[in-house]
Amino acid sequence: MNSGFLILIVLLGVGFYVLMIRPQRQRQAQHQSMIDNVDVGEDVLTTGGIYGTIARVEGDDLVVEIADGVTVHMTRRGIAAVLPPEDEESEDEGDEDEDDETSAGLEEAAVPGGEESVTSAAHGDSSSDDRS
Repeated sequence: MNSGFLILIVLLGVGFYVLMIRPQRQRQAQHQSMIDNVDVGEDVLTTGGIYGTIARVEGDDLVVEIADGVTVHMTRRGIAAVLPPEDEESEDEGDEDEDDETSAGLEEAAVPGGEESVTSAAHGDSSSDDRS
């Protein structure tokens, strides 16, 4: 009975490693490789949620342009993702598809029974609504 328990513990440990630890280490290695290879001109997303373009690389420090003439200095660790290059043709086509989906989504989101939906922005203070 004691050896069966030991085998179960070992199998659980191996399963935990295969399902949790190994994939996390692979993601960390990919992220580290990505931020080690950033270069001038690449679009990035910072860990603070700001989109920008790499203006200069100074060793472990980066200068990121977040608006025309506005730059911030940060470390490489502050980069959450390197964004893929944008294609102008695919953007225009994608915008049309998104507009169609958005308008279709609005039609489907209509309130059943013909009732008007009430929002605080449309009617001012929502606390004055009398609901029973």
